[in-house]
Amino acid sequence: MDAIELLLTRQSDPRLIEPAPNDEQLAIIKQAALRVPDHGCIAPWQFIVVTGEARDRLGDIYYRSAVAEQQDDKVISRAKQLPLRAPMIIIAIAKYQAHPKVPRIEQVQSAGCAVLAMQQAAFAQGLGGVWRTGYFAQSEQVKAELNLDQLDEIVGYLYLGTPEIDCKKSAKHKPEQFFTNL
Repeated sequence: MDAIELLLTRQSDPRLIEPAPNDEQLAIIKQAALRVPDHGCIAPWQFIVVTGEARDRLGDIYYRSAVAEQQDDKVISRAKQLPLRAPMIIIAIAKYQAHPKVPRIEQVQSAGCAVLAMQQAAFAQGLGGVWRTGYFAQSEQVKAELNLDQLDEIVGYLYLGTPEIDCKKSAKHKPEQFFTNL
């Protein structure tokens, strides 16, 4: 797949099954994450790869968080099952570093770019992925259980695997809706 085809056909595939990325594919995905824009070359990222039984441990973290933070019954009842929606999850974290020329927002954006780069690397290798956020990306309890610092930010959970169905999605947005000239 060439770069233009990748950029114009990339999609999220929320229904993912085994197999997860193999070691060779994962190595490429990891390298893609480290090639994103990084003002000051400070590498403000951390990535946690979650597979196998670790998905159950992540579900337990979600569950404890939902209970401790008094979420509604729906969030609590689904918490343990959420990490089981894909055979691999990469938790992407912006590891904030005080820097005179690189504000926190740029560090968070860099980590976000890493998520997109990893998803594109997976897609280019015939895999599927979906970038998820939501309550568990914002939870202070989840951050604490992952040993993150107060100013660190979970920018997303990248769910990876093989698309369960081959469903090519057409572009729903038109450039003229979003681009204007000055």
